[in-house]
Amino acid sequence: MLEDVLKTIDGRRDQSIALLKEFLSIPSVSAQPDHKPDMQRCAQWLADQFRFAAMDVAVMPTKGTFDKLSAGHPAVVAKNKHQPGRPTILLYGHYDVQPPEPLEQWKTGPFEPTIRDGAIYARGAADDKGQVWAHVEAIMAWQAHGGPPINLTVIIEGEEEIGSDNLGAFFKEHRDALRADLAVISDTNQFAKGLPAITYGLRGLCYAEVFITGPSHDLHSGLFGGAVVNPANFLCEIVASLHDDKGRVTIPGFYDDVVALTETERAMWRRLPFSEDEFAKGVGLKKGTGEEGYSSIERKWARPTCDVNGITTGYQGPGAKTIIPSTASMKISMRLVPDQDPEKIQVAFEKTIRAKCGDQVQVKFVWHGASKPVLVPIDSRPMQFAAEAVEQGFGVKPTMMREGGSIPVVGLIKQALGIDTLLVGFGLPDDRVHSPNEKFDLDSLYKGTRSAAVLYQKLSQLK
Repeated sequence: MLEDVLKTIDGRRDQSIALLKEFLSIPSVSAQPDHKPDMQRCAQWLADQFRFAAMDVAVMPTKGTFDKLSAGHPAVVAKNKHQPGRPTILLYGHYDVQPPEPLEQWKTGPFEPTIRDGAIYARGAADDKGQVWAHVEAIMAWQAHGGPPINLTVIIEGEEEIGSDNLGAFFKEHRDALRADLAVISDTNQFAKGLPAITYGLRGLCYAEVFITGPSHDLHSGLFGGAVVNPANFLCEIVASLHDDKGRVTIPGFYDDVVALTETERAMWRRLPFSEDEFAKGVGLKKGTGEEGYSSIERKWARPTCDVNGITTGYQGPGAKTIIPSTASMKISMRLVPDQDPEKIQVAFEKTIRAKCGDQVQVKFVWHGASKPVLVPIDSRPMQFAAEAVEQGFGVKPTMMREGGSIPVVGLIKQALGIDTLLVGFGLPDDRVHSPNEKFDLDSLYKGTRSAAVLYQKLSQLK
């Protein structure tokens, strides 16, 4: 049966690409209210594909708020015919995409899918429409031959890129309908082209916005400079104090709960084809930097960080305007590793910043999300099945790796449904996710589709 399914996938390569182009051409930008009709259209389009695959489908509203005035973007939920005695697998993905700006940096339109150099270029190509589409094609191929040998429940949401704020309530309301033995997500990367990977760890996240206020209004720098606190200068001093000369974060207690890397992991990662010089060169730098005593891979995958993502203060228009700004703000993200607790880190961060501010300035915090880090055993039966499936799909034994990014829904699935998640991703590190000229390798699409099809068969052996 599996061989017939794989032959069907082989025969649908051109059709698969054509349908993916349709999917990518819908500007499903969840963060921008003007695209709300496109979100509805994209959900309906995706639901139609599952209907063509003879699955039961519903486009389901979310009850939270998107712009505080209207309901959230819908989720697409599809099921094959569930049969007693089979394991139930929950497949999760998202159809929403990041805003495409800056538009002038795209070689071709972000919603005009274009193939060049063996890849398809469009916003959402790798994150996450292309990877979702690999699974949809695998499901279609199985349905043409009697259906996958598992009970499959699919949920493709439309709010991942804006924090999935409504997903927790959705899971709670539909817990019985979404109940499963294991979840599968394809929203991660291979280690490199030609070297697929299974991801067994993700960093968590705390994201803060800090507002510093000094004078009640902007002041003339000639009349007041040197005599009053300058919030812009003050904020820069705070930023500079958040790391020591060894690259370590100076927030008290920040490292208290960090689980040390094992020597087995460090040895496994040292065997990967990775060059520090090439890594730096790939992003236009002469060398990397960071916490002393760790390689760049270890820093990216298994060490916590504290990074400024944006600073806003003072005059930004053309020419000169000599002022001392009244306010300054920064957006700052902290990537967390096992067993750091986001709530504990939030408290420590606020306490540290308030202590630095004293009574010189006023400070306010706005938190934009928090998620826990994830680490799963690499020797579990599902992980072994995933490795076997990827090896059959790509023709190469996959490596086991962590990733530096965060997928909050993994923790949410564990909390809401009580199940673990397999992270089987098909993207490449150079896919320019969230950036102009995002792409998805067509070979990854094809081999990822084959891997997904094999994975469904492998997971049928779960008890």
